[in-house]
Amino acid sequence: MTVMPDESIPTLYEWAGGIETLHKLTRTFYQKVPNDPLIGPLFAKMTPDHPERVALFLAEVLGGPEEYSRQRGGHSNMVNQHVGRRLTEAQRKRWMDLLLETADEVGLPADPEFRSAFVGYIEWGTRLAVLNSQADTIQSTDQPMPRWGWGSV
Repeated sequence: MTVMPDESIPTLYEWAGGIETLHKLTRTFYQKVPNDPLIGPLFAKMTPDHPERVALFLAEVLGGPEEYSRQRGGHSNMVNQHVGRRLTEAQRKRWMDLLLETADEVGLPADPEFRSAFVGYIEWGTRLAVLNSQADTIQSTDQPMPRWGWGSV
């Protein structure tokens, strides 16, 4: 039996405010990153479109359009961006803390249900990035794009 999603419940992407809100989040966040002594060096060679690509990735993960997969090749491409970078737990935590500070600053929804789901993905995703960054190559290139939802209700 296939369970169809309840279309009356908005996706996290819709609840967040859509792509414009995610663009605002990532643009504001990545304006701060170069000045951060802990994570700034990781992004020293960041391309000008990096914030836009991250916004597209977040949009897709949160239930929005599959533009990141169409344009960039999906989750495997994101995993490949971290391979061999040897990220530390301190860098992971700083990236996450700065992103969540920026979420407050740009007005992402602050209700407990949304923030719980959003923080859950950011925790999971950053921990996965640290794990993948310790290797010189990824183990699998067919990893599906995560699709984050509201969790248990």
